[in-house]
Amino acid sequence: MDFFDLLTMVGGLALFLYGMDVMGDGLAKTSGGKLEQILEKLTSTPIKAVLLGAGVTAVIQSSSATTVMVVGFVNSGIMKLSQAVGIIMGANVGTTITSWILSLTGIESENFFIQLLKPSSFAPILALIGIFMMMLTKDSKKKDIASIMLGFAVLMFGMETMSEAVKPLADVPEFTNILMIFTNPILGMLAGLVLTAVIQSSSASVGILQALCATGSMSFGIALPIIMGQNIGTCVTAMISSIGAKKNAKRAALIHLYFNIIGTVLFMIVFYAINSFVHFEFLNDAANPMGIAVIHSTFNIAATLVLLPFGKVLVKLATLTIPETEDEKVEEIPDATKLLDTRFLEKPAFAVAQCKNVGIEMAKLAQRSLEYAIDSITDYDQKKVKDVFRLEDMIDHYEDELGTYLMKLSGKPLSDEDNHTVSNLFHCMGDFERISDHALNLAETAMEMQAKEETFSEKAKGELVTYGEAVKEIMDLSVEAYKSGSMALAERVEPLEEVIDDLNVKIKNHHVKRLRKGKCTIELGLSLSDILTNYERVADHCSNIAVCLIQVEEDGFETHEYLNEVKQKDNKDFQNLYQMYYNKYQIGKADK
Repeated sequence: MDFFDLLTMVGGLALFLYGMDVMGDGLAKTSGGKLEQILEKLTSTPIKAVLLGAGVTAVIQSSSATTVMVVGFVNSGIMKLSQAVGIIMGANVGTTITSWILSLTGIESENFFIQLLKPSSFAPILALIGIFMMMLTKDSKKKDIASIMLGFAVLMFGMETMSEAVKPLADVPEFTNILMIFTNPILGMLAGLVLTAVIQSSSASVGILQALCATGSMSFGIALPIIMGQNIGTCVTAMISSIGAKKNAKRAALIHLYFNIIGTVLFMIVFYAINSFVHFEFLNDAANPMGIAVIHSTFNIAATLVLLPFGKVLVKLATLTIPETEDEKVEEIPDATKLLDTRFLEKPAFAVAQCKNVGIEMAKLAQRSLEYAIDSITDYDQKKVKDVFRLEDMIDHYEDELGTYLMKLSGKPLSDEDNHTVSNLFHCMGDFERISDHALNLAETAMEMQAKEETFSEKAKGELVTYGEAVKEIMDLSVEAYKSGSMALAERVEPLEEVIDDLNVKIKNHHVKRLRKGKCTIELGLSLSDILTNYERVADHCSNIAVCLIQVEEDGFETHEYLNEVKQKDNKDFQNLYQMYYNKYQIGKADK
């Protein structure tokens, strides 16, 4: 093997790793974060958790990525440590699918249809389809599918290039002598561990091992302990991701490590103990890609079947390694911003989904805060007023955390749909935060009126109750439209906002008439002015949210132009909705 063969091998390795990365990213984008959301929610039983872990890993082609996500889930508090065990075991099984795909390179037959199954036959076809799709389509979903095809083609081309480059090593005695060192199970295991730890992918390291089979110098006796070590080496990624995380997340990474170490040690002890009596003949045979795939799958499935019943023992072992503190035993106040884990940024589609969940929680908090504040204006409740202050602090915290996370996420490659979601979040979270500010202003007004023992007349109180109900409804419409993405609900906001503007003018006029007749005081008038201003501002922010949803859905338009157009008298839908809300929130005439 000369210098140029070495260059070819390194180039093949680079293409192989790049192809695996491109294909994995394409698969993750195509799933749109849905696989990870299923992973997060459907882990009620150990068997289900194993199957989900295996399924998700088989699709995204990376046990490391799955395990890192699990560490993130545990760190966020949305997954228990006991649920994580099954997924981690399943991830080890799911990652073996890559070795089976790569084993197709070893197919030998003169039959035309069987030859088509070889990656070297169908990979160029996939590459051709993929490049045409990439160049000719503008649809992001189709581009993601194209990147999967191209990634697979590059991966297989890299695999073939590596295999061809290492074939001359069969005639190099020094290479054969080096391989013989790895017949020692401990040294072989350490070699597999180090290789996988460096490239941080057991699938890739198994692929490299399968490529080396082309030399014909690697026996199954050499390959087997290397495969065992590769399973331990893949834990490095999760261990690194747990640095700086909470103790439970570190325990999840340790469970991954302990599972692989215990499984490897048990397998090697049992296998070599039996071999000392039986002497397995296949260990001396030249290894082939298919045989390596069989060993890889057999080990991981066997380890999962043996250790799954001892999942609680693994949790206990991890807890003993990192003991539980008194602080951990105290239940924390739920905080949805824990969903914004930086580990999820590696899977942008899922990170966007988590941001949407946090945005929805923020909207619901603002909705609750406004409801408490409005209720306290006409029926003072000390507890509700205190809750408004508490909710305001929480919503400010949500805005800070979500804004920071979205800035990090905006630099990641996102689909058109995810870009729309991020754009909505950026625009709407500020409006929800401002609504909570107005709720706080209303709560302070209610406190001040209570302290001064000020009360509105029955007529004025009735008008404020009607106005408050209209503001509650516009908030409910906006939050529901935001949660569901319903354009029908968003389009109902503007007619109600117009009715609220009318109510504002009418109540002010009624107050002036009462003031002239001595039925109201100037001090109450100041409080009323504050209330009306905050109600109207809340409605304006709800209008902003609805217009933003429609704007993003329709790929942009000029806001003022849209509002002027929608309010035209010939817009029957708008006029009908306006009339319905006008009749619903009628306040009658002023006092005589």
